[in-house]
Amino acid sequence: MMNIQATIKGVRMSPRKVSLVAALVRGRSVADALIILNHTPKRAAKVVSKAIASAKANATNNHRVDEKSLMIDSLQITAGPRLKRYRPAAMGRALPYQKRSSHISVIVTGIEKPIKRANKQTVSTKTGGKE
Repeated sequence: MMNIQATIKGVRMSPRKVSLVAALVRGRSVADALIILNHTPKRAAKVVSKAIASAKANATNNHRVDEKSLMIDSLQITAGPRLKRYRPAAMGRALPYQKRSSHISVIVTGIEKPIKRANKQTVSTKTGGKE
């Protein structure tokens, strides 16, 4: 079993809203998670599915892990940096608010594919009519 990670940092969505979507797919297989997220009508579903797809691509292309055996081991949503802004209010005041961002970290596990050995075959060379 191998652990492969993918992270997306600085997503301009509140971690609380992204965590709602992440809770839908924790502990599931990668194929099931992507199907669930494609049918989830939340803005955060697209970003979480991109993170899972990135972890899947890392596993299959870089670490030779079988695509069908991939499971989501952990899916963490943490708070990113906040942009502090002000909104005008009555009587010349300014009320502060924060634009929150998130970091998404996905760890998938899977079984490594066996390495295929090349069969040793003799190669016969045929010569043309002229020598």
